[in-house]
Amino acid sequence: MDFAFYSEVIWRLLGGLPMTLNIAFVSVAVGGLFAVGLALMQESGVAPLVWISRAYVFVFRGTPLLVQMFLIFYGLSQFPEIRASWAWTYLRQPYFCAVLALAMNTAAYTAEILRGGLQSVPFGQIEAARACGMSRVTLYRRVVLPIAVRQALPAYGTELILMVRATALASIITIMEITGIAQKINSETFRAIEVFVCAGVIYLAINFLLSRVVMALEHWLTPHLRAMPHEQLLAKVGDKL
Repeated sequence: MDFAFYSEVIWRLLGGLPMTLNIAFVSVAVGGLFAVGLALMQESGVAPLVWISRAYVFVFRGTPLLVQMFLIFYGLSQFPEIRASWAWTYLRQPYFCAVLALAMNTAAYTAEILRGGLQSVPFGQIEAARACGMSRVTLYRRVVLPIAVRQALPAYGTELILMVRATALASIITIMEITGIAQKINSETFRAIEVFVCAGVIYLAINFLLSRVVMALEHWLTPHLRAMPHEQLLAKVGDKL
């Protein structure tokens, strides 16, 4: 094995790590805010809002992310109104197109995750909070949202991992993140296996750390797991496996 080549490739690929993380977390942040609005629209009971939210989720979950990215990066430039607007300052740049495509895509999935979390809150706890005289805002802040977030966290952790992986598609529109740099190195050396194995290792490391963070957050949000002795917790996890 050519360890010198592997070390050189990994060092060069790490140069794209900041861009990969930047795209992933900006997209998740923007998409998360949009997803909250979509989830609340579906739970509002107002028919037009419900249908708009459902249509958005249907379209963005039913079409490939790569197609959505191409439509934003190549398709929006065909409209003179967009080229003449202030938005063209951003939409002409690959970075903002990639973030927009990823954010709009993850918003559809995250909205469904949040909606499922909201619907999983036991109705008895909501009724008990109302009987205590809680206002609607206090009810959501102290009862509904903590339970909904806890229930939605495992699925949302998976969505975060998928988003990190999806940033590789940004290389298609000339962004030099990890995969973009890997393609460049491959075109120079024609050693595809070594180059893309190194890229895969970096993605595995990122997602491993991310999964540990999500597990720690899930443990922190679950009081009965925090109170459980370490040996019992390990035994419980082993039983599930």
